[in-house]
Amino acid sequence: MKYSEFTIEGRNAVIEAFRSGKTIDKIFILDGCRDGQVMTVVREAKKAGTIINYVDKERLDAMSKTGHHQGVIANAAAYEYAEIDDIFKAAEEKNEAPFIFILDGIEDPHNLGAIIRTANLCGAHGVIIPKRRAVGLTATVAKTSAGALNYTPVAKVTNIGNTIDELKKSGMWFVCADMGGTCMYNLDLKGPIGLVIGNEGEGVSRLVREKCDFIASIPMKGNIDSLNASVAAGVMAYEIVRQRMI
Repeated sequence: MKYSEFTIEGRNAVIEAFRSGKTIDKIFILDGCRDGQVMTVVREAKKAGTIINYVDKERLDAMSKTGHHQGVIANAAAYEYAEIDDIFKAAEEKNEAPFIFILDGIEDPHNLGAIIRTANLCGAHGVIIPKRRAVGLTATVAKTSAGALNYTPVAKVTNIGNTIDELKKSGMWFVCADMGGTCMYNLDLKGPIGLVIGNEGEGVSRLVREKCDFIASIPMKGNIDSLNASVAAGVMAYEIVRQRMI
């Protein structure tokens, strides 16, 4: 894992970060360590809903820049996360039908940053990412977004599928990008819409894909069969923009 100023090392430093209200995406704790301070870290992490990873000393040593991690390293978010209500509020303030990006397991921080930048430029009202098996708002994501994180709310949820179910109750419908779908130019993508983009290698997971109202494919004319996740997000998003402008 690449170290940045948003990585916090040491028991006291991590405890203070939690107690000061800092958003911690993940913590890494020496497996088997159960002393008082470490258990305090665990309690604070559970209270905050932070993902806890128990790892061996070699892993922590490899992650550490200071060499004094004391069995605890935390990844702090570079930006505060928004709530889903904030995304809807942004749409309401602009008097527009909600347009949301939902990212199903994007792991590359450069891809996430580029997608957030695209979301901002195409007028999307926010981005939703999962807590697990995905990158959070790291320093690299913030840099790659080229300032878009200052304007585009990003919410983090426990379960993407359940979130889609909840958002459907408010009148939203969902389209995911998948090679086996209907050509995106033949779909009606207007109205309150969520654009679902999948993991770089595996695409949209089966459970999430089954919850989508439409599966859209991007026409491919070359010799390889897929686009980079952030490029696919941009292509799909601007077809939605085109249709919303008609």
